[in-house]
Amino acid sequence: MSNLWKEGLSINKPRWIILLLDMIIVATAFFISYVLIFKHRGEVQLDEMIRQALLVSLVYLIWFCIFGTYKGVVHKTGIRELQRIVLAIGLAYFSSVLICKAIEWLYPSYEAILPFSDTQLLFHALIAGFGMTFSRVLYRALYHELMWGNKDNRIPVILFGAGNMGNTTFHFIHTTSRNKYRIVAIMDDNPHRIGNRIQGFKIYDIKDLNKDFVLRHGKASEIIIAVDDRKPERLNTVFKLAEPIPLIVKIIPDTARLLAGEVATRQIRSLRIEDLLGRKAIDLDNPAIASEMKDQIVLVTGGAGSIGGELVRQLAHTDLKQLIVVDQAESALYDIQQELSCSSHFSRCSFIVGNVRDELFMDTLFQFYRPTYVFHAAAYKHVPLMEANPYESILTNVWGSYNVALLAHKYDVSKFVMVSTDKAVNPTNVMGATKRVAEIAISTVNINSKTNFIVTRFGNVLGSNGSVIPLFEKQMLKGGPLTITDENITRYFMTIPEACQLVQEAAVMGKGGEIFVFDMGQPVKIMDLAKQMIRLKGYNYPEDIDIKIVGLRPGEKIFEELLANGENTEKTYHEKIMIAKVNTPDLELQKERVEQLCALAKTADPNEDKMRLVQLIKDIVPEYRSQNSVFEELDKI
Repeated sequence: MSNLWKEGLSINKPRWIILLLDMIIVATAFFISYVLIFKHRGEVQLDEMIRQALLVSLVYLIWFCIFGTYKGVVHKTGIRELQRIVLAIGLAYFSSVLICKAIEWLYPSYEAILPFSDTQLLFHALIAGFGMTFSRVLYRALYHELMWGNKDNRIPVILFGAGNMGNTTFHFIHTTSRNKYRIVAIMDDNPHRIGNRIQGFKIYDIKDLNKDFVLRHGKASEIIIAVDDRKPERLNTVFKLAEPIPLIVKIIPDTARLLAGEVATRQIRSLRIEDLLGRKAIDLDNPAIASEMKDQIVLVTGGAGSIGGELVRQLAHTDLKQLIVVDQAESALYDIQQELSCSSHFSRCSFIVGNVRDELFMDTLFQFYRPTYVFHAAAYKHVPLMEANPYESILTNVWGSYNVALLAHKYDVSKFVMVSTDKAVNPTNVMGATKRVAEIAISTVNINSKTNFIVTRFGNVLGSNGSVIPLFEKQMLKGGPLTITDENITRYFMTIPEACQLVQEAAVMGKGGEIFVFDMGQPVKIMDLAKQMIRLKGYNYPEDIDIKIVGLRPGEKIFEELLANGENTEKTYHEKIMIAKVNTPDLELQKERVEQLCALAKTADPNEDKMRLVQLIKDIVPEYRSQNSVFEELDKI
């Protein structure tokens, strides 16, 4: 029997059947209203009632055809369809009244044949409207209950959010045909909403979320966050309450409120570590960027890396004249070339395998393409590897940067933007120190150049190659443990899109000689990050995945800094972007030292001359103090 009902309900009914059913409701409503009014008067006459019903039904039929009230898909009936029905019935009622008054006025003799009652016509409209609305709501409820209402197969969830977004999400879940969720409770953190009701559900305080609450309310296994204000601290509160129960935490993006039905519910996704970043994502939607880049020839070095690659993706969809992407990593460069091959602007892109350390090659490239903007993202960034290979770090991070900067000056590039790192601040390792030397090298070129040389400095980038997030994910795939170098280690984090937008913003904002830094909020404790990742993947710590402390690596800091000792900042037109006021005395002397370091690196023995190379770095960067490294002995001299 159930299958027969399902088959009947699932058939897409012809529109004339819906119209016929509506007219039956209209006629039935007229008979009911007629009896209710005229029965008390003892004047119920069948012939008279039929004549009036035919006339009024004709009026209603005309308005139903005008508004197309029968054309909607009944099991998807929503507010708009109901509004259309109410409007059609309202106009039909007023039309009926006007027609009856006109008949009485023009043909008084007909009043004896068709004696209408204004009260009866109003009752009829109300009953007809209720009947049509109720029939559609009932049909929709039966459809969803019989087609998709097997509660044993749906996931019981708690909905966090009782505002507009929460209400919309509730509607999506209950009206989407193939939804897999069943809401068992609604919670919020707004004291003005707590205790009220939404869709028949009482709104509970999120602070009440615990194991007992879950057991009392449908044994939910997930909690869905549906709020417009998705500040990280707010999401963290929900996550920390859900973690010990444990509940799987999911979120519906705010863009989903603009969508409808199944499209929106499919956007319910698991909470990601980016959502729990210790600050609100920085918005850099600046239309001046697109205007500045229009018709420019842009060169991106390191264009196949994490930052460079995302920068290329963003720039590839702008109105550039030409985009030149250079990287020595052939496979990675091929991957991004294939990724962009379907872009409408692909013909403007050139992908070139090459090394920024190759002076002749880079000179030929600048001479041929004549770029107007250069984004320099090519660098070695892995701290332990560079600590063991200072020779390579100097050649790429220092000489590679200096080489490209000199060529930008030589060929009158408009702006040169270099990607730096917070590890360049009070460096404790070779990688950070070489990036600081590169910053100094850029400054020495800037003082006598028409080219505007700009530096962007930011912290760790979530999800970049070799960063802690991909490392933890690989370790979890192997069953753990997650490895952390120190229980107290902290880092500043930002997303890849934020980093790339900062680089472009710097290109617009910079006038030459600046080092731009982000207000990155509070640093994140890596131990907390690891625990959150374990829970976000559906595991428990330490039962399923453990965390192991392995000790600091050579050159590694416990705490990172965005500004060096003695540095302060200057505000810009964006409240989250600042200019670091860096004190670099005697740039002419520093230029000599940079060139001496680069010359030595080109001829030095990678193994025998390590100490000598690092000593020259320390001469250029006096605040460089090695930690947990063989180069610590140089600091004792």
